Amino acid sequence: MGIWLAFAPFAAFALVDRLFGSLEGLSAGFAVSAILLLRDWLSAGRAPKVLEIGTACLFGALALYTLLGNPGWSIMGVRLVVDAGLLSIVLVSLAIRQPFTLQYARESVPKEFWSSPLFLSTNRQITAAWTAAFAVMAAADAAAQFVEAIPLWIDIAATVAAFAAAFWFTRWSSARARRRAASFANPGGAS
Repeated sequence: MGIWLAFAPFAAFALVDRLFGSLEGLSAGFAVSAILLLRDWLSAGRAPKVLEIGTACLFGALALYTLLGNPGWSIMGVRLVVDAGLLSIVLVSLAIRQPFTLQYARESVPKEFWSSPLFLSTNRQITAAWTAAFAVMAAADAAAQFVEAIPLWIDIAATVAAFAAAFWFTRWSSARARRRAASFANPGGAS
């Protein structure tokens, strides 16, 4: 559930931005991010994660910029910046060889598997799928922002489809990895 909860700031942003405006949406995203970080810092056995730290920094910086700079964001403009920021966070996690999914997976996988090639490979693949989804979302936002002929519903459909595909791939890839790990542990058992 941890990885899904990590997207709560983005859901809060999207809802509040749509209802009240960009500053309020960005502030809501920051508030939810801060709550998740506090939960991790104050809970035994938890640690703040790359995605949650990056999300808090992203929403905090954008809210401060919006408050002080008053950029007059359009809905599509602010969505583009947020989705591009999310894509950047995930790309950084790959660049530092700490795919963002790794920290969440470690919460549900026994420690003896953390350094296994299967575990590490599965997390790189899942993070790559999410990276592709966030790239599609940012591209759809950019198209909707800069190409007047593209209606908003296409951006929304692309966002929903990309998120759903990454969600499906995460579940499928995780289940596949569990089956493969079980077959390695019990090579003589039924396949």
